[in-house]
Amino acid sequence: MLPSACVLNISPALKLVLATAAVILCWAYSLVGIHIGLEGYEPGHLALLRFLIASLFMGAIALVKRISLPRWRDLPWLLVLGFFAIALHHVSLNYGQQGLSAGASSVLAQSAPIFSTLIAFFWLREPVSGWRWGCVGLGLLGAVVVVWGDQGVASIEPRGLLVLLAAFSWGLYFVLQRRYSGRYDLLTTVCYMVWAGTLLLSLYWPGLAVAVVQAPWRVNLAVLLLGLFPSALAYLAWAYVLARVEVSRASIAMYLIPPIAMLLAALALHERVHGAVIVGAAIVLGSVMAMQLEGRWARRRSVLPGTIGTAPVHSGVRQNTLSRCPSGSRATKV
Repeated sequence: MLPSACVLNISPALKLVLATAAVILCWAYSLVGIHIGLEGYEPGHLALLRFLIASLFMGAIALVKRISLPRWRDLPWLLVLGFFAIALHHVSLNYGQQGLSAGASSVLAQSAPIFSTLIAFFWLREPVSGWRWGCVGLGLLGAVVVVWGDQGVASIEPRGLLVLLAAFSWGLYFVLQRRYSGRYDLLTTVCYMVWAGTLLLSLYWPGLAVAVVQAPWRVNLAVLLLGLFPSALAYLAWAYVLARVEVSRASIAMYLIPPIAMLLAALALHERVHGAVIVGAAIVLGSVMAMQLEGRWARRRSVLPGTIGTAPVHSGVRQNTLSRCPSGSRATKV
């Protein structure tokens, strides 16, 4: 066997591990890249430039993959998804990071499932168990601990709380997306969502060209990486993972994003991670994980009594697993 063939002969399990690791690293870098990008750009300019880059890249992928055209009646839905998942989420995140460290922001950004639960209960009237309410309360307490540990009570900047608005926006996007599941596959949905969000961000176009020229090369490189990796390539890797693993199992790896983001921030930005932030991170991530555990227990209880005599589920039939999760499950990041 030729050496080149040996190199290319990668086992499916290893490919899955590599794809998952790529997703974690890309989304962990996102908060660090935003912090660097804010050194040369206003929050609105940064969001627009990042997704202009992502839109061009996703356009090339769409041509290669020959994704389907959207139906006219779905255009308003795609614009709404683009508003909450791209425009509001990332503008809020950029403004919020002006008042918080990248490490603390990475923790608060993972609290979206908490807000998804609240939205599902108050808007969709979905039942919420006492266990889940406890997780919500614990997660919100953890968010307070993170902000307090990062900035201190006396020096908390209100704009830092906009990271929670970004998490709320992502949680609302996830709830909305569930109501339109199955219309398009994951890649097609992501492409049109990114393009719709970029279109809405175009209101920040005035002054962007001047900002690009004036920004240092280090900042522009960070923004280029933001547009290519967290906002585009990570989605291709995530789609590969979801095509082979249940989303409830794959999402467990997402809990590695905050600690890796803290490590990257310490190395690249020389940020110091305070003990209270670590405690708050454990509370927030623990509450979100507890939500997922409750969902697994419920599914296990519902399946076990009827396993005898039931027809098997064929793994070859796959739906858009991103949009079939319960309200407390984790959605992907852009």
